[in-house]
Amino acid sequence: MRLLFAEDDKAIAKAVKILLEHAGYAVDVVYDGQDAYDYCLGTSYDGIILDWMMPKMDGVTVLQKLRRQGYTVPCLILTAKDTVADKVEGLDAGADDYLPKPFATPELLARIRALLRRKQEYNPDRVCFEDLELDQGSMELNCHGKTIRLNNKAYQLLLLLMENPGRVISINQIMEKVWGWDADVENSVVWVNISFIRKKLEELESSVQIQAVRGAGYYLEKRP
Repeated sequence: MRLLFAEDDKAIAKAVKILLEHAGYAVDVVYDGQDAYDYCLGTSYDGIILDWMMPKMDGVTVLQKLRRQGYTVPCLILTAKDTVADKVEGLDAGADDYLPKPFATPELLARIRALLRRKQEYNPDRVCFEDLELDQGSMELNCHGKTIRLNNKAYQLLLLLMENPGRVISINQIMEKVWGWDADVENSVVWVNISFIRKKLEELESSVQIQAVRGAGYYLEKRP
């Protein structure tokens, strides 16, 4: 799951990014409303978190502009403005939820989970394919009674493949979804993480394998 977090306080932005990545999300961070608007139009996100008071364009204005263009990605407004009138304004602008600052981190994570469930009507905690079961809460991969906890990027990559079994996912799609389109990393990180996941599948004695299609990408299938 890829999230956009827009927050002009860089200390808060850094802390929340670490929190969200530890919880298994891929996160892009921006520090002003204009960048938030541009990123939303240029990148595919599963959810966005907008601070209200930001330079260049406030979060509510960003959301209003996006909604007028038919942008339907669920949004959480995160702000120190906590009066009833403020909440009504944020929700009427198109927000799906509203969380005042300061906030407790368990509540933020719970609201994000609820936000993403609403996006897909129901987003199961566990994704399954053949003999694999991937727990989205713990980032644990289960197979034949054995369990391995994946790191954030390997989890995001395997989740993408398990949600699209048999479908070839290009390296560009993987880079955008897992690392972000502006990430300062080489494409070789995809191969490194694919190799890591393959080793874990072998350790688990899974019937599932990752296949490579030269010049196209990777897909998940059951071993013949």
